[in-house]
Amino acid sequence: MNHDTTQGPAAPAVGAGDLGPVVAGVDGSVQARSAALWAAAEADRRRRPLHLVHASGTDNRALYASVETIEKAREAGRDLLAETAELVEERFPDLAVTKEYSSREAVTALREAAGADGTIVVGSRGLGGFGALLLGSVGLGVAARAKVPVIVVRGGDERPGDGAVVAAVRGSDDLPWARYAAREAEARKAELRLLTVWAPLAHVGTAAVLLDDIDGVARDRVRETGRLAETLRAEFPGLTVTTEVEGSRSVPGLLVEASHHAGLLVLGAHRPPFGIGRSLGHVTHAVLHHAHCPVAIVPRASADTEEGTPGEAVGGTAGATPREGEE
Repeated sequence: MNHDTTQGPAAPAVGAGDLGPVVAGVDGSVQARSAALWAAAEADRRRRPLHLVHASGTDNRALYASVETIEKAREAGRDLLAETAELVEERFPDLAVTKEYSSREAVTALREAAGADGTIVVGSRGLGGFGALLLGSVGLGVAARAKVPVIVVRGGDERPGDGAVVAAVRGSDDLPWARYAAREAEARKAELRLLTVWAPLAHVGTAAVLLDDIDGVARDRVRETGRLAETLRAEFPGLTVTTEVEGSRSVPGLLVEASHHAGLLVLGAHRPPFGIGRSLGHVTHAVLHHAHCPVAIVPRASADTEEGTPGEAVGGTAGATPREGEE
């Protein structure tokens, strides 16, 4: 276990100016209501508007649904939006809130509403959910397909009111999306914790373990994470950035454990070229289903990723926190 705690030189906070507007999905579920209020607090921190979206999906049922049924869905959706906006405005009277009813399916509607610079916030499961531990199909679909950050609000009553922003990183090449985590921490006036998890037993019996010196791998992880931390401290003066490198038999398990005391857990997501291939790996699937705090999935451009064998870390070391789309 390796830890480093360092604060950058004191300077006026940059603020959350680089964080875009917030878009929240509303479907009438308890989880969506909780997510809308969380999104309102997020928008308030950013000093950005909150945009509420309800998608009925009636476009997909237009051929067999009656006009009366479609109109009822529209009225119910608009009523729900009005009720949610009223609830938000009671708690955040100075927050600008807009509403949008869409007849498209939810994933498409949320992606379009977010544009190129928004952040999408969804509940851990919607009206079609089967259990408190499971992520709903909308949340999973948005997390897998969106080209902007997506935050899945998890944790319920156990969720801490604040806490460190934890970013699961591998090294300095994660800088583009790690900046998002730094801005989130800055907006919260919270610590940014860079957490690297590597699994030394992940390739037992393979050439990877035979060729790699375990102590050398650990030193490489510490060095890579430290280099990333130094860059972020220079770019975000006054932000406290800490580092931690952990070896674990289960990467998802340690990330879920870290979420117990975090205000936000941030993961980078690889988007495969042309949309071909998996957008979410097994690590992110597990974290999204079991985390104890909200989870932010931040897409990274395919051009920013380095190709390698599954489980391979930057520089060829084995078993580190994987990028999305990798096992």
